[in-house]
Amino acid sequence: MSTDHLTGQCLCGAVQITVAGAHDPRPGACHCRMCQRWNGGVFMCFEAQAEAVTVTGDVARYASSDFSERAFCPRCGSHLWMRDTDTPGTAYELMPGLFDAAHDWTMRSEIYVDGAIASLTGDHPRATGAEYEAKNRFVEGDVK
Repeated sequence: MSTDHLTGQCLCGAVQITVAGAHDPRPGACHCRMCQRWNGGVFMCFEAQAEAVTVTGDVARYASSDFSERAFCPRCGSHLWMRDTDTPGTAYELMPGLFDAAHDWTMRSEIYVDGAIASLTGDHPRATGAEYEAKNRFVEGDVK
């Protein structure tokens, strides 16, 4: 567990999330079909205790099961968290991509690996940011 102070935001900046307390800075990945549909591939999250999380801005919630919700920014659609709703004070499972600090975190776990989309594994061409940008349009100033 870490107690480092983290700040993150959705793509448009309308939702900001602060983690000021206990959290596990190691993302877990899920390859279940529900997560694939929500994320378009693999779902990744890190856990932060409820009392450590402060959210500002308008948030939309979707009850994806009878015991959990998935939250997103209603303006830009950025995924924010998944969280159990049947137990008060349940930890947040936050999207690491919202937080610049998550860039260097290592993986904690990976589940439903037998359901992983084939395109996420195997040998395929890879390109650095500079290599991609030399050949394609991109957003100037994108956080790296």
